[in-house]
Amino acid sequence: MTKPWLTHYPEAIPHTINPDAFSSVAELFQQAYRKFPDHTALECFGLTLSYRDLDRLSDALANALQQEFGIRKGDRVAVMLPNLFAYPIVMAAILKVGAVQVNVNPLYTARELEHQLNDSGASVIFAYNGSTPALAEVRSKTGIRQVVTVAPGDGTDAPIPAGPIADTLGDHASLADLLKNHDGSQPDAVAIAGDDVLFLQYTGGTTGPSKGATLTNRNLIANSEQFRAFVPSANEEGKEILVVSLPMYHIFGLMIYIAYAAIGAKAILIPNPRDMEAYLNAIKDSKFSVIGGVNTLYAGMTMHPLFKEVDFSNYKVAFGGGAKIFPSTSERWKDVTGSHILEGFGLSETAPILTLNPLGQDSFSSTVGFPVPSTDIKILGDDNQPLGVDQPGELCAKGPQVMQGYWNRPDATAEAFTDDGYFRTGDIAVMHANGMFEIVDRKKDMLIVSGFNVYPNEVEAVACELDTVAEAACVGAPDEKTGERIRLFVAPSGKGELTTEAVQAYCRDNLAAYKVPKDVIILDELPKSNVGKILRKDLRTA
Repeated sequence: MTKPWLTHYPEAIPHTINPDAFSSVAELFQQAYRKFPDHTALECFGLTLSYRDLDRLSDALANALQQEFGIRKGDRVAVMLPNLFAYPIVMAAILKVGAVQVNVNPLYTARELEHQLNDSGASVIFAYNGSTPALAEVRSKTGIRQVVTVAPGDGTDAPIPAGPIADTLGDHASLADLLKNHDGSQPDAVAIAGDDVLFLQYTGGTTGPSKGATLTNRNLIANSEQFRAFVPSANEEGKEILVVSLPMYHIFGLMIYIAYAAIGAKAILIPNPRDMEAYLNAIKDSKFSVIGGVNTLYAGMTMHPLFKEVDFSNYKVAFGGGAKIFPSTSERWKDVTGSHILEGFGLSETAPILTLNPLGQDSFSSTVGFPVPSTDIKILGDDNQPLGVDQPGELCAKGPQVMQGYWNRPDATAEAFTDDGYFRTGDIAVMHANGMFEIVDRKKDMLIVSGFNVYPNEVEAVACELDTVAEAACVGAPDEKTGERIRLFVAPSGKGELTTEAVQAYCRDNLAAYKVPKDVIILDELPKSNVGKILRKDLRTA
């Protein structure tokens, strides 16, 4: 049977969605401005902006982009910002002029930034003040002709302290001045279609220079519709309150924001979720209904004393992705909220969600759930032949959320798709008899010990069941006898003494002998990306 998971879908979830529900993401936002003008659109630093404010401010900036900077449809504009009011204002302006937004991590080094700006061909960049030193270092080596600096309070009249701008940055405009000088102006109308490119979303570059996933308006509209179709009870127009703790330059955080903006939700922007005390203080009285995050974020929340002070009276759902959600984390979350974290799976190339767990499950599924509506998935073996139930192979996907290809990389695009058009995710997965998929691990992270496959996620999840372990990361190291030996890095939770002996003993009791780590190394904290993913690659040489 094709799409066998459909027989297991909850009754409320449709089998298909309309990827052309809106002609463009710009139209999606225009509808929100019309329907919810007085609703709070954004909250940050205790301040708020309405949908009317967002429309007015983005009109002013869109006019500036066209009249001062000469930006036209299809031009690339880089956005190098954390979660501040400026981010959705800038994005909404880019949408209105039909330009292509290049999402840039504000913590990038000069080398990473130079590659992404040159690869994308961006001519304008919106850069957070704190990111200007890296930009100043490489600006002359790129095609950037206009720099707009952004301070934390831009978009409001609040005197929020701003960091310094690099002395060597050169000529630049400020977002605050552009908004003031063009206030009340309207941009020229631009016709935008579903197949027009919306975002260049750069991959992590773990296997070479990062590549730009070319995402269209239709990709994001489709994924927004797919995502909300899976959570019907957390999809009430004008009533949802979303915590945006994932960086908006990351496609998971960005897509969730777009999906909920479509129904007039309030988005609480969290500039720095690593400051756990400030983060929890920002949301504890907000009565949020929806939240997204990665395992490290949820683990940190549940271990903080303030977590039990959070008002969950309006809470509906928590989404997890970007990295595996461990059962121990979800159980701690459920102890306080009454429901498990819904784990999903996706990539930058798929806008991002391919699979998701449905609402209302009594126990943590330890899977990434079902394929979302209008999505087809197959598991392929090394010979590119489809595999059956519970047989691990590469997860390959097709659907309206899958990218057009990699920006200016026809060679990489051809390698990324099967002959019949399925995108190769590079992740090892199995489909269970109930139609749910489980990600076993990345191809490149799989270890082979004495001829046996060992998947790091399994070892990490077992170690994290110990109360004394806050987080864990498993990597391989060369070994003369077994080919590879397992090295496990752990960080303490602060709940009792953490010892290498206790970790090994627990693993020995719960894992096959060849999966037990030979080395256990205790670190105060494991290295992470700005999204919160633990960086195994940084530990391989530790």
